[in-house]
Amino acid sequence: MNREVLMLVDVLAREKNVDVDVVFGALEAALASAAKRRYTEEGVDLRVQIDRDTGSYETFRRWEVVPNEAGLQEPDREILLFEAQEDMPEIEVGEFVEEEVESVEIGRIGAQTAKQVILQRIRDAERDQLLQDFLARGDKVMMGTVKRVDKVQAIVESGKVEAVLLRENMMPRENFRAGDRIRAYMAEVDTTARGARQISLSRIAPEFLMELFRQEVPEVNQGTLELKGAARDPGVRAKLAVHAVDPRVDPVGTCVGVRGSRVTAVRNEIGGEAVDIVIWDEQPAQFVMNALSPAVVSSIVVDEDSKSMEVVVDEENLAIAIGRSGQNVRLASQLTGWQINLMSQAESAEKHEKESAALVGLFTAKLDVDEEVAMILIEEGFTSLEEVAYVPVSEMLEIEAFDEDLVEELRTRARAAILTDAIAQEEKADTVQNLLSLEGMTTALAAQLADHHILTRDDLADLAVDELMEMTSLDETQAKDMIMKAREHWFAEEA
Repeated sequence: MNREVLMLVDVLAREKNVDVDVVFGALEAALASAAKRRYTEEGVDLRVQIDRDTGSYETFRRWEVVPNEAGLQEPDREILLFEAQEDMPEIEVGEFVEEEVESVEIGRIGAQTAKQVILQRIRDAERDQLLQDFLARGDKVMMGTVKRVDKVQAIVESGKVEAVLLRENMMPRENFRAGDRIRAYMAEVDTTARGARQISLSRIAPEFLMELFRQEVPEVNQGTLELKGAARDPGVRAKLAVHAVDPRVDPVGTCVGVRGSRVTAVRNEIGGEAVDIVIWDEQPAQFVMNALSPAVVSSIVVDEDSKSMEVVVDEENLAIAIGRSGQNVRLASQLTGWQINLMSQAESAEKHEKESAALVGLFTAKLDVDEEVAMILIEEGFTSLEEVAYVPVSEMLEIEAFDEDLVEELRTRARAAILTDAIAQEEKADTVQNLLSLEGMTTALAAQLADHHILTRDDLADLAVDELMEMTSLDETQAKDMIMKAREHWFAEEA
């Protein structure tokens, strides 16, 4: 039988012109598959090892070592670490414990199975090689022919390479038939269950729009024009950000082309989707203003911490800036990467009035000054006590209405107020430590309770379930459990 194994391997290797190790691997897989039929348990893991010199082979059943805390998810093919270490102290998680079992004879059926496995592996290898050669060309857009279509996807063939275009990645109301020529963006290369790689296509990706313009506008490949990004509402509208590396180049006109020839060619490919060419700017505020075009922006406030902008437009431009169903502002936000908060001048004035009123209240209360001094601070851009306390004296002295004595007094009062607030917060934190000792109590929950003056375990114990639910985000069961835990020390004292 050993000689038969070696002869089988040699014949198959010569017949299919493949490496001997490939044949041995396929034969080992076939023998392992045949041996599994002896077991009633599902998921048994078997390994067959064939001696390349003698042709003899052994079969091993194996269990993967898993962490103790993970437990056994598949008892037929897993073993806990501590159990494995009883016999093999050096073994680690991820390794295998093996036990030799009876091997099966190859026979006629085994040989036929091995042959089928080998043929499949050869086909997969050939497909993978074709795919690698195709990807090595560096193309990002595939041009091919629709091979077949069903309700879920279309199979696109380019030469001998196949790709999948899912229905969800097609343009709205787009239908293809077998034989149609199409272009699509190669979004990713997936690994299927059988191990063969496959290209996933998309016609709605923003990158597809950019690649189409790259093909239509030679200046991009020449390096005089850059495509900075794109945002799409597939089939309806899109925005493309461009930047001229050469200042002599008109980025918008270059992308549009003579009589709109270039942009028209792109639009025809994507079902007539309208494309706005936006000039990219390294200044985020200017970039956002360009992206909101054709709306005219009155003013803009940038918040870099939250990466958001408050954009003010007049009433005439508000509807234009928003667009149909919020389309214009949504695409502008996607293109720039900034959250855009649109508002009219009246809404902006009302918001600023409220913010100013809150700051006036803060400064008058904490700094003990009148509204006039508070308004001066606000007009000069001060928005917190920390700014008043720690902004350099020289900057505050630039305020005409302030002299050196007043500046020092304001800084002293601001620091005192900050210190007082810090002490109060620390005392509050010390007070709620009693609550934090309860099982299941979190810092966030203790803070919610402290806001309602529930600072001790007894305070919590006195609450009704519905009262606790109103103060916090706990449901009825959680609130009941928390109150009972708070009352436990009462019963302990009685006992």
